[in-house]
Amino acid sequence: MLNLVLFGPPGAGKGTQSNILIKKYNLIHLSTGDILRSEISAGTKLGIEAKKLMDAGNLVPDEVVIGMISSKLDDNSNANGFIFDGFPRTTAQAKALDILLKDKETSITAMLSLKVEDNELINRLLNRGKDSGRADDQNESIITNRISEYNKKTAPLKNYYSSQNKLNEVEGSGSIEEIADKLSKIIDKI
Repeated sequence: MLNLVLFGPPGAGKGTQSNILIKKYNLIHLSTGDILRSEISAGTKLGIEAKKLMDAGNLVPDEVVIGMISSKLDDNSNANGFIFDGFPRTTAQAKALDILLKDKETSITAMLSLKVEDNELINRLLNRGKDSGRADDQNESIITNRISEYNKKTAPLKNYYSSQNKLNEVEGSGSIEEIADKLSKIIDKI
């Protein structure tokens, strides 16, 4: 089973690249952002709480996210593999994911980390906010807070996967096709 963590700051292109890799390798996309947004649009209790946190640029509690991931894994137990987009975000989540995957007799194959400069991220997110209508992509101070949260709490996760020899860093600037090609070359070597 091919299980990939697609990693990078908000606006790095994880969603775009996920779509390409999903089609090419027949993977199931597990985007915690998409899962949470569907809960928000459904007006569930989880969705309402998640919206408050996301609108402020904060992260949703680990136990909620782990529970959602476990359900999605169970719903797709015969998949070729999964691409984790936006999860894990912390070492604690990565450890919990490792335990969850071990219980399901699989593991993370590789982390693909997209590197993009902060100024480019801010511009990408503001532009995305114009098209998507997402409140968290329309306010530069919220965007800056999200990037700061990523740098403080999430970026250290690279060390966790590096210690397992699973970290693969890729320059996330350039054309969509160029970045997808770089990612595919890494996956094909695994």
